[in-house]
Amino acid sequence: MMGNDEARMTNDERSTNAQMTKEHSERSRHHSDLVIPSTLDIRHSSLPKGPIASAAELAELLSLIEPLDRVAIDTEADSLHCYREKLCLLQMSVADAADTAIPVRDFLVDPLADVDLAPLREALEKKEIVLHGADFDLRLLRRSLNFSARKIFDTVIAARMLGLREFSLAALVERFFDVTLTKGSQKANWAQRPLPTRMVEYAINDTHYLLPLAEKLETQLRERDRLEWFRQSCQRALEQAAVARVRDLDEAWRISGAGTLRGPAAAVLRALWQWREKEAEAVDRPPFHILQSRELLAAAESFANGDTPDFSHFSARRRRAFREAAEEALKLPENAWPLPRPRLGTRPSAEVKARTEELRRRRDRSATKLELEPAFVAPRAALEAVAAHEKNGSALLVPWQREMLGISA
Repeated sequence: MMGNDEARMTNDERSTNAQMTKEHSERSRHHSDLVIPSTLDIRHSSLPKGPIASAAELAELLSLIEPLDRVAIDTEADSLHCYREKLCLLQMSVADAADTAIPVRDFLVDPLADVDLAPLREALEKKEIVLHGADFDLRLLRRSLNFSARKIFDTVIAARMLGLREFSLAALVERFFDVTLTKGSQKANWAQRPLPTRMVEYAINDTHYLLPLAEKLETQLRERDRLEWFRQSCQRALEQAAVARVRDLDEAWRISGAGTLRGPAAAVLRALWQWREKEAEAVDRPPFHILQSRELLAAAESFANGDTPDFSHFSARRRRAFREAAEEALKLPENAWPLPRPRLGTRPSAEVKARTEELRRRRDRSATKLELEPAFVAPRAALEAVAAHEKNGSALLVPWQREMLGISA
């Protein structure tokens, strides 16, 4: 995946539950005894012939979904290949009690096909949805299908609630099922049709193990008396995913590194960013396909220093528009230059600092006792916010987290 503004953002880093579900690279083999039997036999795969692309095929899937309580879901988009990402594939796995030979059935649904997916949306709204890292998928499904889940089972939250330090899907599948998932299609163009077999296999792996994995994790959560905590965190994740994110175009141009630019250079960067957005939208490509952000920053500084940067892959028309955007920015009067981004908030008082430190000590004691990551119990930003105003606790933390910190609702 690309970095900085060029990456597909799967979580809002300012969100408490998003931080709770963010995957990191720390390696540990805590709780290796978590491998327990599952009533779902996943040794047999039901690799679909291709994505569901007709009403008749969809009807068959709906008949399987109707009696079930939960359905495993994942999505694929084309954010690395177009200006406005769209839902390109919906992966689903369902339990099929009627067929003991293949108890977990896998399906791909093609959102790009000419088929009405409203019946599928309505069917799924009644089910518990099992996902691995729910935020991005829920947001994409809401934008694309107007789908809003009522109940979810996020396997990332469940794994972290059990104290696991390795909670990527690949790590969990290897731990619980002794299966190594092959990767390699993360950056593929999921809008292409037909999908190559390797991409179909990759897509199915994202949901094939989720149902039995959820079953195993749920058993352990119940045994450790943490199932209610888990439900609270999943509900908060649902609520956060339902909040629409509004892009502030007056601030969006401040890409990573923009804070070092001042005066004319900042004005040029803003103009070049706006130029890049228009170019990307016109050809339906991600902005970084036009010019990468590090090149945008360097170009802004060069223009401000009196140089004229050039890029060999530009057409004559694009090169002309690129230079005109910079030249217009350089003509701006000083009062039209972008102002440095103001510092947010004020320095905490000594009392707030002391309160934050006390909350941190409570959090760390609870985390050690429960063998959980401290940041999972409560991120540092949440501690600081609660220390400033305890009423922030109910907005930032769910009941079990507030209990661990000893704060009121």
